[in-house]
Amino acid sequence: MTPRSLSALLLSAFFVTGSVGAEIVKKSQSGICHDSYSSYYNRTKNFSSFDTLHACLNSGGELPKNYSGPGVKATVSDATAEARREKRAFSTLYDRDAWPHWSDHDGDCQNTRAEILITRSAVPVTFTNKRNCTVKTGRWIGGFTGDTFTTASDVDIDHVVPLKWAHGHGGQAWSRSKKERFANDPANLIIADDGLNSQKGAKGPDEWLPLAQPYRCVYLQKFVTIVDKYGLEFVNVEKAKVKELQLACSQVVDM
Repeated sequence: MTPRSLSALLLSAFFVTGSVGAEIVKKSQSGICHDSYSSYYNRTKNFSSFDTLHACLNSGGELPKNYSGPGVKATVSDATAEARREKRAFSTLYDRDAWPHWSDHDGDCQNTRAEILITRSAVPVTFTNKRNCTVKTGRWIGGFTGDTFTTASDVDIDHVVPLKWAHGHGGQAWSRSKKERFANDPANLIIADDGLNSQKGAKGPDEWLPLAQPYRCVYLQKFVTIVDKYGLEFVNVEKAKVKELQLACSQVVDM
């Protein structure tokens, strides 16, 4: 086995894909997790399916407002157990609303998503109407696969370091303004297709890496850079795996 193939094998050893479960819990396009106790369950027609409420929430989803099903108590229990397994402190449940995203800081009607689509398109974009608020078409390269997209609705703008991951690794103590800055930081945003975005969920690089080999090390470096930039912390078991991945990436680069 050549050194290059050995390094590729080492990277593959840490590659863990997520899976989409059976049709039990529905994650709406707006990121809300509806189980059968949700009053919107039957009305939710466009969704991603998950086996459990916890799996849906762990993908970055959140509970409906005024949800009172048994999932509330189970969610706290699951989140506490998750923190214990990862050997980190558990303080509060992740609330996506506490991390304002897709802000329009300059008031021009183009939010962060629109501005990323505009600046990263390889061709001039078109808009859905004359106000030029919402992007319709362009040409984008997926940061996880290298695939080309020309329709904005097929593109997800994903957080390299997921908001929920940041919450559990030091971000829960941040001010609302810092959470908003993190959620809208272009350096932490990447073009992705919606399928891989759902698969990645709120996982760190020790649990998920792009399937396409050329993009793994680039993604890993982006993740580590954002973690360092905002003073987040890997727990020890994550830190050890990330170091091994970085070593494998350096061996690939050196060849």
